[in-house]
Amino acid sequence: MANTASNVHGHGEFWRPPLGTRQEAMTGVQTESCARCGTEYVAGSRFCHVCGIERAPQVAARRFPWARFLNILRLQERLGLPLASVIALSVGILCTLAAIGTGLVYTAATVLDWQAVQIWRIEWLLAAIAALLAGILLKATGGSKPE
Repeated sequence: MANTASNVHGHGEFWRPPLGTRQEAMTGVQTESCARCGTEYVAGSRFCHVCGIERAPQVAARRFPWARFLNILRLQERLGLPLASVIALSVGILCTLAAIGTGLVYTAATVLDWQAVQIWRIEWLLAAIAALLAGILLKATGGSKPE
């Protein structure tokens, strides 16, 4: 047993920092180092394993800056509408955009093609009207709060 303990020093340390160039080339992500001691953080750690300082929080919104516009609960609070009304409003807006996009995507070479495109637009607009009407009706029933 005493021989195994003396062998540990010959093989090196238990913890070794990851190879920077190899890891960065494989993952395409640079590793982050501790501001106090310069040690690289272990993947997924919240604290430095050497000095114990807390790691700066990583914000997921940095990767997708447009994701803050998709926060439905914050939109619900801003508009003062029930969740069902906000969802119906979103569906109505998407259907309206689809009606506009139908005319941009499809071209009409004949009168029959033009009529088909117009029917598709009408269908999308009817779906938008139905969704917006549902949002209004859901607001009337779900929006009343006891005082």
